[in-house]
Formats: sequence, structure tokens, C-alpha cells
Amino acid sequence: MASASKRSTVPADYPPPVDSPDEFVKHGLDGEDERIDVGVAIVGGGTAGLATANRLLQLLADDPALMEQLGEVPVAVLEKARTCGGHNLSGAVMRPGPLEELFPDLSREEWRREGFAFGEVTKEAVYLLPTAKSKLRIPPPPPFRNHGNEVVSVAALARFQQRQAEEGGAYILTETSATQLVVEDGAVLGVRSGDKGRGRDGQPLGNFEPGTDIRASATVLADGCWGSLTGAAIREFDLAKNREPQVWELGVKEVWKVPKALDRVIHTIGPWPLKLSAKYGQIGGTWIYPMKDERTGDDLVSIGFVVDLEYADATTSAHDLLQLFKQHPLVRGILEGGERVGWGAKALPGGGYWSVPKLTMPGALLVGDAGGLVDTVSLKGVHHAIRSGRLAAEAIYAGLRNVTSFDAYEEALFSSATGKELYQVRNGRQPFQKGFIRGAPLVNLAIATRGRLPGGTLNWHRNDARAMFVGDTAKRYPRPDGRYTFDKLSSVFITGNATRDDAPNHIRVQKRVPREIAETWRWMCPAGVYEIPDDAPETGDVDVIVNYTNCVQCGAITAKGGRLTPPEGGDGPLYQLT
Repeated sequence: MASASKRSTVPADYPPPVDSPDEFVKHGLDGEDERIDVGVAIVGGGTAGLATANRLLQLLADDPALMEQLGEVPVAVLEKARTCGGHNLSGAVMRPGPLEELFPDLSREEWRREGFAFGEVTKEAVYLLPTAKSKLRIPPPPPFRNHGNEVVSVAALARFQQRQAEEGGAYILTETSATQLVVEDGAVLGVRSGDKGRGRDGQPLGNFEPGTDIRASATVLADGCWGSLTGAAIREFDLAKNREPQVWELGVKEVWKVPKALDRVIHTIGPWPLKLSAKYGQIGGTWIYPMKDERTGDDLVSIGFVVDLEYADATTSAHDLLQLFKQHPLVRGILEGGERVGWGAKALPGGGYWSVPKLTMPGALLVGDAGGLVDTVSLKGVHHAIRSGRLAAEAIYAGLRNVTSFDAYEEALFSSATGKELYQVRNGRQPFQKGFIRGAPLVNLAIATRGRLPGGTLNWHRNDARAMFVGDTAKRYPRPDGRYTFDKLSSVFITGNATRDDAPNHIRVQKRVPREIAETWRWMCPAGVYEIPDDAPETGDVDVIVNYTNCVQCGAITAKGGRLTPPEGGDGPLYQLT
């Protein structure tokens, strides 16, 4: 028998503990007296889910007969955060078209007065960073051209969309997790909400409230990156058949109030601060976006670092790489004298066109990040989320009127600008799994030829299929000073995270794993959830301590051997400007 030190260091070899394959699927619906009936149930109050709600309500406003047929609650949105947008984060520079189509009566000036938009992009710059001190300005590659786009906060955008949906007649059920997909006779009949008021060991407390089946004529899964019910639906209905596996990235973001306004959108491309060696597998990039708050007059800056979760060095940390990136003179010149006013982290799907699962199943559809509708070549997903929500609503409306399926949604989506944009960059990221040096020329070729070369379907492998080693990336991370560079726990604090100390654990990982796996989780997590005891051996198996109340719902753990499940409703961060 092999010794512990010889055990595999591939995260996929240590799958998360799950009670049963049906843990996230409930077969059969509770009786009429024990459930809630709604017209359309939307799981997730983010950009895509609320776009679905708003477009559907616009259509129902002109069809009172169908509105009445859907009952007292024609549209219900279940959001696990304390408010819509509370768990949402993105860069974000948004292409405005889909939002303008959804709300044609609102001008971009009104977007800014509403507090979710911060200015049109009129200037942009892209820099190559060869070293920690040098920079080389290069012409913006086509995917990085943002002239005319709008800098937005998706957290604030979701709160705006929530207000619009409530005015239109939606019931927004915040602090409500959806923990099971309800399936009967091969069709989705709704979802089950999660229990509230359980203790650390799952025991009911004095304020215990059991979950409830929510029956719907249509169910929309808009539960975002690593949505538990989306994952359950993909397995239950084999939605990923003949698709490439999904792969993931992790972004960490800060918002700064600065003394001098930034006048352009900036992106940087490595190699610094990442390592070029294919052994390390580090691929990533950065953004620095200006944000002018028209309501307060404040000059803000959004700055972030995104790293592919394909890397092999266990000490790779997106949070600490962002702190290191801030040491560059280019960044110091922008942030110096300012104050950090926001922080957050979120994983995002990076597989693109070939990794998008089937988006419909009997009774339900996938929208936005839940469907993998992100173009990580141009760093764009918000407008795809909005368009997918609008098209899903139109397919649901037609399906409810004609008592047919919702399959028209998928065809409409892939015939739209979203489908065409994703198809053009279909082979634009896969070559990076060969490493930066070998992969970059193929990536550039794919972008230049809009995916024609290299031809065919380029394959991925899952992020958790790569063996991990404990490298030396962490040796370069700066020591936090609490003014310009920050540790993880102080960053979690400013998110407004209010998870109960005695809440049940919503994170699934094996508690004893090889040191390489434990170090991967420890460094990767931007919120300091995973710890290794001080007296743990340097090699072989070690125990893992899970501080799950720190969790900011980023989802990255699911890419590297664990699983994030929904917390109790209301737990997690309360993002404002992310």
C-alpha cells in the first residue's frame, strides 16, 4: 500500500462528501396544502434572473388573462442574499444594447442617476507588464475595445432591476435559498426552499422554519456560477452530454475612492505578476476602470485581478496577486492617496461556447452564468445575462400561452448576438491549458480568425484534473499594511458578511487530504475559509479546518475538489458597489 506522501495530488481524486446523488433533487411534490403555488419561479435575483422577471412582467402587463391564470403570485424570484445584488460581482464594462432593449424608456443618464452606471468609456489603454516596474503600452486587441460601453456595478444594477420587477408585480423573496429541484415524471415542477433556524450540527433551533415546496408552471435557474440547482439539473437531465467540461476563473475586486479621476479604462496583460512556466499553469489579467458617482460626486476606481483556476502551484492566490499588482508604479499612480471602500470575489465560467450545456429541460431553463454565457476573451458577460433573461421570458410567455415546451429559447439565444459572439471566440481560451508561452500564439490566431483557426472543437480538461504542487508563488506576496495592501479577513469584514456563527456548514470538502490539496484550498480562497493546523506535517495527509462563516459565496472551491451549496437564506456578503 502506498504511503500518504505518495497519494495523488489531483483534487478530483478527493470528491466532496454528498449524502446521496439525489441530495439536491426532490422527486415528487408535496400536497396542495403543504406547498406554495406560483406562476413562474426564478431562482436567483441577479442580472439574468431579474431580466427574466422584468421582461415577463412586461409581456404579462398586456395579457391580463394569462396574468390571472398564473395566480396570485405570477412571478416569484428567490434570492438567497439579504437583497438582490448582495452576492453579485463583476468588473464590469457592459455593452449597453440589451439593457437599453429591456428598458427602452430609460436613458443612460438615468442609469447613472439610479446609481448603477458610472460613465461611458471614451478612452482606453492596454499595457503589457514585463516586470514589476516596467510597462509597455500596446494597441488594444479587438476583444479589449470598449469605446461606447458603460462602466457598471452589477450589485447596484440588480437592486435597480429588483425595484423595477416589484413595481411590475413580482414577489421578491430575499433571504430565501433554493436547495432542491423538484422533479416528477421527468419534468421540473418547481423548487424547494431551504430550512431556516438550524444549528451548527443541523439541529432545529427555537426559531426553526422548515423549507417549502414551490410549485411553478415554469422554473428559471439563474443561480449563477456554481449554482447548486443548475448542477443538479445538469446531472438529472444530462444537459452536458456531448459538451466540453466547464472551466472556471476567479476574480477578486476592490473599489477605491481616489483623489484624482481616472480618465480611461485600463487592462494589463502579463507576464508579471504571474509565472510564465507551463509547470505553474498561471494565466490571468487585470482591469482598472473609472467610476464617477454622479450622485455624490466621488471619483471611484474599480480594480481587479482574474486568474484561471487551471493553475498547478497550490500557493496561487487571486487576492494576494491583486495586492502584488497594486505595487506596480502604474497602479500606485492611480490609487495613491485614496481609500479602499469595497472588496469582493467571485468565480466565473470560462469554458465559453463549447461548454454551454443544453439550456432547456421539461419545465425549466438556464440563463446567464448558470448557462455559462460568458465571453472570457473580451471579459464580457453582463449583456449576455440580460439578453438571455429577455429571450427566456419571451419563450416562457409563448410556451405558457400555447401549452408547449420552452425549447424555442435555446434556438433564439444561439441565433442572437450572444450566440454569434460566443461562437466567434469558441477556441479563444483552450490553448492556454498548454501554458502561456505555447498557448498565446494559438489564442491570438483564434481571435484574429474569429475561431476559424485552429479549427474544430478544441478540448478542455476540468480544472480539478490537474495535479497540484506547493510552489513558491506566495514568496512574492506583499505583507498587508492595512492602508494600501490588505489581508483576507479585513477584506471579508468590509463586505458586510453577517453569517451566523452557529449556522450549518454549507461547504463540502474532505477534511483530511494531502498537503498539496489543503494548501490549494488555503491559498485559493479569498475569504480565508480553509486553514491547516500549525502542527500539521509538512508532507503527507493533513487535517483541514473549514471556517465556513467567512465564506463570501465566490464558488471557487468547486473548481478544485469541493462543493459550494446554498447557505441559509440571508447569510453571506452584502455587496454594494461590486
